Amino acid sequence: MINLDISTEIADQRAKFAPIRDVMNPEHLSARVSELETAASAPDLWDDVERAQRVTSELSHTQADLKRIQSIEERLDDLEVLVELANEGDDEDTAAEARAELAAITKVIADLEVQTLLDGEFDPRPAVITIRAGAGGVDAADFAEMLLRMYTRWAEQHGHKVTVLDTSYAEQAGVKSATFEVDAPYAFGTLSVEAGTHRLVRMSPFNSAGSRETSFAAVEVVPLIEQSDHIDIPDNDIRVDVFRSSGPGGQSVNTTDSAVRITHLPTGIVVSCQNEKSQIQNRAAAMRVLQSRLLLQRREEEEAKKKELAGNITASWGDQMRSYVLAPYKMVKDLRSGHESGNPDRVFDGDLDEFISSGIRWRKTTAADSE
Repeated sequence: MINLDISTEIADQRAKFAPIRDVMNPEHLSARVSELETAASAPDLWDDVERAQRVTSELSHTQADLKRIQSIEERLDDLEVLVELANEGDDEDTAAEARAELAAITKVIADLEVQTLLDGEFDPRPAVITIRAGAGGVDAADFAEMLLRMYTRWAEQHGHKVTVLDTSYAEQAGVKSATFEVDAPYAFGTLSVEAGTHRLVRMSPFNSAGSRETSFAAVEVVPLIEQSDHIDIPDNDIRVDVFRSSGPGGQSVNTTDSAVRITHLPTGIVVSCQNEKSQIQNRAAAMRVLQSRLLLQRREEEEAKKKELAGNITASWGDQMRSYVLAPYKMVKDLRSGHESGNPDRVFDGDLDEFISSGIRWRKTTAADSE
């Protein structure tokens, strides 16, 4: 006879959810949805395309957050009913369904709990991510492309929109660099813990001797700029070059000089964009990325000054923040939080949630300890 008793686990999840609900404030979310719905229904909304896109995007994201909050209490109530049905009907299938639902609710609440830890100034923003191949030759370029796929798969699994802004392909395999945007609430706060140097150890498929090789790739994460941030970039501070877009192997994908490369002369920052069809669109996208990087640089300079005044100039991130080992054993390990996985294939297929959440908690704990 089935005697399913998960009342303690359900009570624990209710207790964890209560403060999360208070922080996310569904009443405020509901009011914001109403405001955005009114704005979205304005007949002249699309007279300003950029504003219309911001309004509709925020409306979609806010509705999703509100729905998640509202559904959790309903799911917990329904779960208690499901347990009763399993016990009364002595039904193992219903009991299994209840256990699976408890696991699903636990994950949703854990994800929301992590989101409440993202209280930085730019954490709610979409993210612009750049991956660059480092030391390791063709293996490093291949590794950079593996990371690009990993983050793209992670975003797709969460329903986040991904826009590739620029890709520079390597001659033999992989990419020299790639820049893409993840448009989702808290994408920057969530993915910022992925910034740093990643290391891959494996038996190289590009080495005829089949020897073990170590290669590196750098991941940069910046918040997407908003017009209200007002990062002024004088025209004489930038150099704009135009060129033809190209794909792998140099294959032409555009017969006009529509791709744009912008160099910020004072800092040496270079941004390219070839995703859009027109030069004007590519220039606008590249300027947004440049402004995002300058915004992050300004923020880092301010933080560095604060640390110097405090007498603590230790970098927040080590040279290698994560190792992916495929030989002689299989292991992915975060060198900051200590979280690890024995299944690199799943990680490279986008299974990053545990690494990201442990990284966010590690960062929060480290910041608290340094205060």
